[in-house]
Amino acid sequence: MFRNTYDSDNTVFSPQGRLHQVEYALEAVKQGSAAVGLRSKTHAILLALKRSTGELASYQQKMFRIDDHVGIAIAGLTSDARVLSNFMRQQAMSSKMLFNRPVPVNRLVSAIADKAQVNTQEYGRRPYGVGFLVIGQDKSGPHLYEFSPSGNSYEYYAMSIGARSQSAKTYLEKHYKSFEDASLEDLVRHGLHALRETLQQDKELNENNTSIGIVGPVSQFEKKPVVGESFRILENGSVRPFLDTMVAKELADAPAPAAPAAPAVPTSNDEDVQMAE
Repeated sequence: MFRNTYDSDNTVFSPQGRLHQVEYALEAVKQGSAAVGLRSKTHAILLALKRSTGELASYQQKMFRIDDHVGIAIAGLTSDARVLSNFMRQQAMSSKMLFNRPVPVNRLVSAIADKAQVNTQEYGRRPYGVGFLVIGQDKSGPHLYEFSPSGNSYEYYAMSIGARSQSAKTYLEKHYKSFEDASLEDLVRHGLHALRETLQQDKELNENNTSIGIVGPVSQFEKKPVVGESFRILENGSVRPFLDTMVAKELADAPAPAAPAAPAVPTSNDEDVQMAE
């Protein structure tokens, strides 16, 4: 992107009707490591690729628990994500204090979207440089939402954000019809395959760089006790059983084998030719 006359303030529209500072914030989300979200009838899951600044540093946190029934994965500026996640926790706590019930997931996402929209309209503020994938479960079932710095939020069957996320979206678009009735193990395997598409050629998913967030009934691979169907984050050794279910990339991308061709049946014309010979 190149600097122009209309990108010095987020309150100034360009002649084309664009807010350049908001668009730059959306580019900041694309600089973060990838995160993938999927949902079925019974579960909603998040998968995130963790980065490390060097061999001496630990891997950054990519998922945050908001409430018993809600969790997020981030892409972009972690410091902005920390501020917004604290705001989401306050909203969830207020709902329990005032109404004695968990906050509905769509209301929580709308609250942070409204908060982000203010920073795209008021002078002297900058848009948040982080995007969220939000999963949760309420009376209407599991949900997956995307939140962006522009103040928009959408609900999805499957979605990915972050660096090279378009490759993951391509995989998800090919297979999303099978997600609704998938088991948790199959859903996570699809998510891992999509997350693998965002890797550089010399990288692989492993226990250290992969996080999985789940809301819904417990999987057979989960060893730690879970209260109800609450949100939990799997990292390190807990991820290994799911990684072992992955299919090699060549096999996962291979087209379905074609049906064997039926044996040719000679036509009457062929018989006439043979008789002529």
